Amino acid sequence: MLLRNLFSRQWWLVTLVVIAGALGLGRLGIWQLDRLKERRAFNAQYITIHSQAVLDLTQSQPANLISMEWRPVEFTGKYDFANQIAIRNQYYNGQAGYHLMTPLLSNGMAVLVDRGWIPADGNSVPIAWRQYDVAGEVKVVGEIRIGSGKPIFGGVADTLPVNGSKLAIWNNADVVQVAKQIPYPILPVYLEPHADASDTQPPIPFQSEVDLTEGPHFGYAMQWFSFATILLVGYSYYVQKQESKTR
Repeated sequence: MLLRNLFSRQWWLVTLVVIAGALGLGRLGIWQLDRLKERRAFNAQYITIHSQAVLDLTQSQPANLISMEWRPVEFTGKYDFANQIAIRNQYYNGQAGYHLMTPLLSNGMAVLVDRGWIPADGNSVPIAWRQYDVAGEVKVVGEIRIGSGKPIFGGVADTLPVNGSKLAIWNNADVVQVAKQIPYPILPVYLEPHADASDTQPPIPFQSEVDLTEGPHFGYAMQWFSFATILLVGYSYYVQKQESKTR
């Protein structure tokens, strides 16, 4: 009887719309479960790779570095301040600035190092960055990070000047593009040094915070499934009630 009423001449079109809406809500629930699965996979991958021993990139540069984000590494060399760049729109305690990224060079091979935040005031030209030079050989211990071009949402991609000059201030940590203006090979990743909370002198090291919780995805999925159920059950009850009034 219920199906006959739902698909009667009076209700069939509304019924199809309600079913489509419920399916859409259910699909949103499945999407959230997919997000939860991805979150769990990332958490497991991060814990596994972050617990590995420190890899000395000065001695070994594996071909699969791109797949080793968050791996603890170290690199020993000398900074090449003539080829450093800055990433704009970076903030520290609410103050605008840049992240200073400098090639660390050893035996003809280098890796970009995110040396940290510098204030925007007085640092709009590369010559000003030389106040942060560090003399001699240094060993940087940190984590592998993957460079990125234009963000998926918003942002502006970087393009090299057509006249062949170097781009000093960038929108993104695009290692692939940066490599094109550096006169020696660099690794396809950059290094994010371990941060010391007591280090408050620019460049101030930046340490990404990784959220290893499962997030709200399961709760959101249950909400969408509940909405779909309420829509179907509530609509069916309403139709039944309306039909009973006409008898």
